[in-house]
Amino acid sequence: QEPGEALSLMPPDLVGNKVNWVRALREGYIAPRNRVLEDTTVKLLDSKVIMMNTGEMPLVVFPHLTHTEWLDCSNCHEGIFKSEAGATPVNMFQILQGKYCGRCHGAVSFPLTECRRCHSMSRSELKTR
Repeated sequence: QEPGEALSLMPPDLVGNKVNWVRALREGYIAPRNRVLEDTTVKLLDSKVIMMNTGEMPLVVFPHLTHTEWLDCSNCHEGIFKSEAGATPVNMFQILQGKYCGRCHGAVSFPLTECRRCHSMSRSELKTR
């Protein structure tokens, strides 16, 4: 079976490999293993981190739930990202070089050309929260 044929059965997206993987997971199209060892406790974290240092771009909203449905916290913390807010100086240049968010985005997750998926909150919207 050709990859395009198999992927055509998945929920569509407009970018990357044209699959909305979050919907595919949540709607039961796929059931990936979320741990290596059976006795590992998987923690889903339903919180959002707002990254303020975005220059002229809208703020970045990082949804933990979308990520912890796929990955254990230890995949990112404390190596790629520190848990303490603001302790990891993330910038787009480094992300484009495959660091931080760029470890997955652009490789196995949606491409880095989809700016508005992350840069999704205006500064005025933050003030009304």
